[in-house]
Amino acid sequence: MTRMLKYVLQDVLRARFVLFYMVFMMAVTTILFQLDSDPAKVVMSLLNVVLLVVPLVSIVFTTIHYFNSYEFILLLMAQPINRKSVFLSQYAGVASSLCLSLLIGIGLPALAFGAATQVLPLINVGLFLTCIFVSLGFLASSLTRDKAKAIGIALLFWFYFTLIYDGILLWVIYAFNDYPLETPTLILTSLNPVDLARIMMLLSMDISALMGYTGAFFKDFFGSGFGILFSFAMMGLWVMWPLLLALRRFKKNDL
Repeated sequence: MTRMLKYVLQDVLRARFVLFYMVFMMAVTTILFQLDSDPAKVVMSLLNVVLLVVPLVSIVFTTIHYFNSYEFILLLMAQPINRKSVFLSQYAGVASSLCLSLLIGIGLPALAFGAATQVLPLINVGLFLTCIFVSLGFLASSLTRDKAKAIGIALLFWFYFTLIYDGILLWVIYAFNDYPLETPTLILTSLNPVDLARIMMLLSMDISALMGYTGAFFKDFFGSGFGILFSFAMMGLWVMWPLLLALRRFKKNDL
């Protein structure tokens, strides 16, 4: 598995798209730091970019890479190698390369402008989102053998978690605003990794007062030891369940 992982990692890192992704994040981060000397404002601006761009890039690139590597996967299947090792090496290679691109793209400019400490929580959130949407990308790829359909499913995942789910959440809050919604809102937020990442970042920047009473509730919950453990556990669960489901389908699919 180590040799397969090394090959996949080298193959992905040679892709121009990964290099473009790293350069894009580096350019955006550098420009934002040049426009505003306040690291907190820069992080807020970067948060909007990370919450939209990172999931989109991760899930679409993963899906395209899977089908572009399909012949190589079939070749590995002809060898005495179990499917689990092949699948996990593909996942680890793609996730590691995208995480490295994000880390360099945001981390180097932040380090150069002396704002590494302020940007570190954002990088952590971005790495989690990368691993989550790479998992969702492999899940979308395992659901069909048609590349166009898989990309469509991947984009549907992205639209749902970044745009549609927020609309549903706002409707629920508006429709039941006469009832105490702190606990239900917490549960609904946990069901969307993008919303969970946003809440974690806003609370880490100590601007929960802008979120009203619900923000104070989130601060009390996520600021506690249990809340921190809960948030990381939920993000880890979002990484694992699509990956395990995709692995199960990959092992059963007729390649």
